Amino acid sequence: KILGIDVAARESGGITQHIRAYTINRNDHPITFVDTPGHEAFTQMRARGANVTDCAVIVVAADDGIMPQTKEAIQHAKKAGKTIIVAINKCDLPGADAMRVMTQLMEFELVPSEMGGDIECVQVSAKTGEGVDKLLELMALQAEVLELRANPKANVRASVIEASVKQGKGVTATVIIESGTLKTGQSFICG
Repeated sequence: KILGIDVAARESGGITQHIRAYTINRNDHPITFVDTPGHEAFTQMRARGANVTDCAVIVVAADDGIMPQTKEAIQHAKKAGKTIIVAINKCDLPGADAMRVMTQLMEFELVPSEMGGDIECVQVSAKTGEGVDKLLELMALQAEVLELRANPKANVRASVIEASVKQGKGVTATVIIESGTLKTGQSFICG
């Protein structure tokens, strides 16, 4: 619901298979997302995603609870020293149990603020859009608390998220810019 499209529906088997980055504007403040695949085969992509973000949003299905890939994503975010927000998804389903998810989080030393800790948990539904505004507000608040600012006039420093060869364009890349300004079509050196 954040982009207004179903990203997974465009992928083979309905499973996200690429790491993607996209930016939205929320109240005149840009929020950049790095969307990593949840399938177990894509562990290196999740680790890469955790390393290039400022805040990790761990998405947990309220009907399934914490799965092996979720455990791995938590470990990647903790190892990278990132602030963690938990989005408890599928809260619109009859079998949803957000309290069970919050209890499971404590097994990983992630204590939800509802239980006296410092981990923010937001109940959302990707299908209906419920709770998405609250999640975005919480992310914007974290950006303020962490004082996340970049100097657009500095030398460009960026991380390549995904690269491919496109006919007629050559090698193209999706990058997350940490500082400076990189314009579409501008050449850069990576290595």
